[in-house]
Amino acid sequence: MRIAQDDLFEEAGLNLAPMIDVVFLLLVFFMVATTFAREEEQLDVNLPASEAGEGAEPTDEITIVLHQDGSVLVNGDPLDEAALPARLKLLADEDDSLPVTIRGDRDVVLQRVVAVMDACVLAGLTDVGMMTQDG
Repeated sequence: MRIAQDDLFEEAGLNLAPMIDVVFLLLVFFMVATTFAREEEQLDVNLPASEAGEGAEPTDEITIVLHQDGSVLVNGDPLDEAALPARLKLLADEDDSLPVTIRGDRDVVLQRVVAVMDACVLAGLTDVGMMTQDG
């Protein structure tokens, strides 16, 4: 029995569907990663380094940023330190179980950090932590 040459060699094709799926997923990943990177850049705080720290952050939290120049941000809103206790009390009245993350510049005087922690505790917020960078 004779076999035709056309039956032996089928045209090899390249399936592009899996490659398109992978490229789409990479595109989505980089778009999301860029959004988080911009949020970190806007804070403009030189975080201190820590060798032993936990990397997971809660999604609902109160973030207090202490800049070296004396400015304070609470959840992105600028405040002066005199208005900080009242703002924290207002946030604690809404939900006192929210964790508080203090992001202080590494050159901030320790007394300012302690004053912010005291204001948190006096407002009724007891889950207070510090943000550091690895290394």
